[in-house]
Amino acid sequence: MRAVVQRVLSASVEVEGRVVSAIGPGLLVLVGVHEADTASDADYICRKVLNMRLFPNEKTGKAWDQSVMQRNFEVLLVSQFTLYGILKGNKPDFHVAMPPAKAKPFYASLVEKFQKSYSTGAVKDGVFGAMMKVSLVNDGPVTMQVDSPSLQGPAQSSNSDDGLVRDGEAEVLKETC
Repeated sequence: MRAVVQRVLSASVEVEGRVVSAIGPGLLVLVGVHEADTASDADYICRKVLNMRLFPNEKTGKAWDQSVMQRNFEVLLVSQFTLYGILKGNKPDFHVAMPPAKAKPFYASLVEKFQKSYSTGAVKDGVFGAMMKVSLVNDGPVTMQVDSPSLQGPAQSSNSDDGLVRDGEAEVLKETC
């Protein structure tokens, strides 16, 4: 699983001329689901995204100190199979993305994991499979990419995680996410 995480002042998703989701300050997370992804990949992405220290601590002035949950900000999840696009010549090929019939319930379970691990009202999403217009006001800009361990090669080992809650991370345990 791949997540492209952007720190935002605001973000929204529009489908057929109607805004279906909108958030204020928080994280816009574009999510690509690989054909080989499992529940453990979803758990990992949920835990990492909710605990990423991408926000400054306004009390101490420390940069990169607090997570979206510690700040009580919002999360907007948007499914995006094109994150697993591979160029074959000049044409994109998406054969490694999970097929839509399997990806739709898998993505829905990921959204539910985020909501149960944080707050149902603070986690929103787009419309799976729809043509969406995603708007955002990037904050920084800050953009991070996270790949789940099952798809990481040695060059991506900086994302590695043993599943433990680190010092300073919010209480999002492996069992929850």
